[in-house]
Amino acid sequence: MRLNPFRSLPNPRQVWAWGMYDLANQSFTLLILTLFFGVFFTKTVVGGVPPGTSAEQIANDPIAAAAVARGNVLWGRAIAISSLIVVVLSPFLGALADFTGRKKAMLIWLGLLCAVITVLLAITGPGAVVLAMSLFILANVGFMLGENFLASFLPELSTRETIGRISAIGWTMGYIGALICLPMALLIPGLREQSVEGYRWLFAFAGIWFFINIVPAMALLAERKKPEPLPPGASLWTIGFARVIDSALHVGRYRQLAVFLTFFCIYCCGMQVIIAFAGIIAQQYLPVPQLILFAFVLAGVSAIGSTLSGMFQDRIGQRLTVQISLVIWVLTCIGAALMPAVNPARWVLWCVGVGVGLGLGLTGAASRALVGVLTPAHKTAEFFGLWGMGYKIANVIGPPLYGVIFAWKGQQWALGFVGLFFVVGLIGTFFVDVMRGRAAAEDAEREFASQTDIRDIAAAAQISAKELEHVKRTSETDAGRAS
Repeated sequence: MRLNPFRSLPNPRQVWAWGMYDLANQSFTLLILTLFFGVFFTKTVVGGVPPGTSAEQIANDPIAAAAVARGNVLWGRAIAISSLIVVVLSPFLGALADFTGRKKAMLIWLGLLCAVITVLLAITGPGAVVLAMSLFILANVGFMLGENFLASFLPELSTRETIGRISAIGWTMGYIGALICLPMALLIPGLREQSVEGYRWLFAFAGIWFFINIVPAMALLAERKKPEPLPPGASLWTIGFARVIDSALHVGRYRQLAVFLTFFCIYCCGMQVIIAFAGIIAQQYLPVPQLILFAFVLAGVSAIGSTLSGMFQDRIGQRLTVQISLVIWVLTCIGAALMPAVNPARWVLWCVGVGVGLGLGLTGAASRALVGVLTPAHKTAEFFGLWGMGYKIANVIGPPLYGVIFAWKGQQWALGFVGLFFVVGLIGTFFVDVMRGRAAAEDAEREFASQTDIRDIAAAAQISAKELEHVKRTSETDAGRAS
């Protein structure tokens, strides 16, 4: 029982189903976004070189090197375009979900969209640049919007005392998914040899994995918020705009959340670069079997980091947990920037990988939990939409900027620049007053509850008045008939 993370939870089945969505989407996060599709896109689709071509061979061929550099730029742009679409849609869809009480439906449909389009990535190949970019952008939009809605369930599944633990459960289940699907990927025919067909089978496997493992969320995750009636003359889209504008006008009330989301966006620029380019960087030094082993170790360390986060972040606080993780990120970026571009010592590469794993495990779980602490319960989808928007703005800025600096000054300079995002984010977290932000969220919840009670009383009073009027008219009619 001590090893059971769901012990003492009042809703273990729903928390498990919620975590299974995190487990499911690891096939897209790890296999598509981080490890393989970026490599396939930059080298084969855009660069026109066989997937197994070494970094040294590409460097010795100026034409191939220029083509692969163009692939890095286009890969950054594809991530930026999909992220920009999500930036525009996130707050409005979040507000709509809060108003209509259909967060679960949106979550499931977005997951299905991502799964189906991921399978379709298998039809891409050398020279199919527009098709590959279009399919990836659509799949990434589904994946990122789904992340927003998944995170918005966190405050409903937890209390402010257990939010760190439950957030870490979901994050850890995601990395467990990575630890399961990575060895399965090694069994795919042709992947070890880095053939085009091997990559295509891998993309199909990733989409099928996603689809199968969101079934528990379909079956068990519950919608808690009841729909609100639309005001006369309003539509869902006008309501969505109105809710977002209202949040913007009252952002001063949630100042601590606004400050945190600002610096969260800054350090996420660095995280998103690592996620988007880790596979492209690592494949320069490692063949596919060792690359998968490297990712397996990275996912295992991330799971350990997320588990440790769940054990102590509710005690020491989410802000301090985030700060510890950002220190790890800064040290990791320094190590990566100092690592030689050709034939680095393997122990240095593994140390950098361990740093990335710890950073991902600690930062993700603690950041999501801190947003939940600072968010009023009646604005969860809306504010987690803003949280997701911070992630996506980081994608619009970080990966394209890394691609430009990489093409201009090289990998070491680009990685050193990434470290600045974590330094600025670390400094910014000291300006977040968690206790004051939590108090503001709780005050807003009490005010919303009292307004809801007042509306209910007013509605009941209106019904009573109508009933009295009906009785009065009936009595007058009966009296008239009697006379």
